[in-house]
Amino acid sequence: MSLKVGDLLAPDVVQRLRAKSNLVGALLVLHAWTLILGSMALFVAWPNPFTFLLAVMVIGCRQLGLAILMHDAAHGLLFADRRANDWVGAWLCAFPVFTSLALYRPYHLKHHRFTQQPEDPDLGLSAPFPISRASLRRKIVRDLTGRTALQRRGEQVRRALGSPEAPFPERLASLWRNERGSLIANLALLAGLSAVGYWWLYPVLWLLPLATWYQLVSRVRNIAEHAVVPDNDDPLRNTRTTLAGPLERLFIAPYWVNYHLEHHLFLFVPCWRLPQAHRAMIAAGWRDRMEVQRGYRTVLRQAASRRDGDGGKTGPRPAAQHI
Repeated sequence: MSLKVGDLLAPDVVQRLRAKSNLVGALLVLHAWTLILGSMALFVAWPNPFTFLLAVMVIGCRQLGLAILMHDAAHGLLFADRRANDWVGAWLCAFPVFTSLALYRPYHLKHHRFTQQPEDPDLGLSAPFPISRASLRRKIVRDLTGRTALQRRGEQVRRALGSPEAPFPERLASLWRNERGSLIANLALLAGLSAVGYWWLYPVLWLLPLATWYQLVSRVRNIAEHAVVPDNDDPLRNTRTTLAGPLERLFIAPYWVNYHLEHHLFLFVPCWRLPQAHRAMIAAGWRDRMEVQRGYRTVLRQAASRRDGDGGKTGPRPAAQHI
C-alpha cells in the first residue's frame, strides 16, 4: 500500500511543514551540548549519588539527541544551508558519539525505501518482537552494564581495522582512516575538559553514559518505532508514534524522536516541526488509522508480551542484530 503526501494533507499545510531554519538547527545543537555540559557542571558543583545518576541519564539521553540531530542532517533537515548541515551533523553530532553521517545516510535512506520489508536493513531491530519479559530484562541489564556497548564498539573497531590478514601497520592505518573523525572529536572533547581542569569528566560523564544509558534509550527508541506494529505493509501502521510526557522527553525521547510515524510519512519535515505534522494529521481525520501509543511503558509492555515457551511466534531471528 502506498500513500502520497497529497493524499494526507492539503498543499498549503505541506508547504508550511517543509520550512527549514538555520537558526533553529543551531539552537537545537546548542541545546544538546548545553544540557550535556550543564549536567557535568551540576555534578562538579554538587557531587553526590543523585546528581551523578541524574547526569548520566540526562547526558545519555542527549547523546541520543545528538544522534537524532545527525539523523535530521542525514535527511538534509538540520540546517537550510547544505554545507552547514553536513559539517555540523558530522562534527558536532555524529562523530562525538562514534557515528559516521556519511555511512549512516545511505543505510538509513534504504530503511525508508523498504520500511518493514525484507530489504529493510533495520528489520533485525523489530523482527524478533514480541519477546518475553525475561528476555527484555536481560537486554536491559546488558545495556546498563556496558555489555551491549562493548559488543557494538568491538564490531565497529574490527570493521574499521579491515582484513585480519593484513599487516598490523596497514590495519592501524585503516582504523585511523575509518574512525579519524570520531577520534578527533573525542580527543577535542577530552582536551577541552582537561583545559578547564576536569579531564576525568570525559571517562566518567561522557564514556560511561555512552556505554550505559545511551544504549538503553537507543534500544527503547528502536522498539517503539517499529516493533510489534499492526501491519508491516500499511504506511500508517508499520511505524509508530509514541506520545511522550516531559520526563520521557528529558530521559528517553529527545528532539521529538517519538513522532516517528510522521517522520516516515513526511521525510521533508525537520524534527522540530513533527508535532505540527502530528496535529495536522489528526485535524485531517487520519487519527483512527494511525499507529499511535501513549507512553513508552505501553509500547514496552506490548514488546514483552510473549510468554516464555511460546517459541516460533516471532519468526526467524535475523543474523546480525543490534538491539
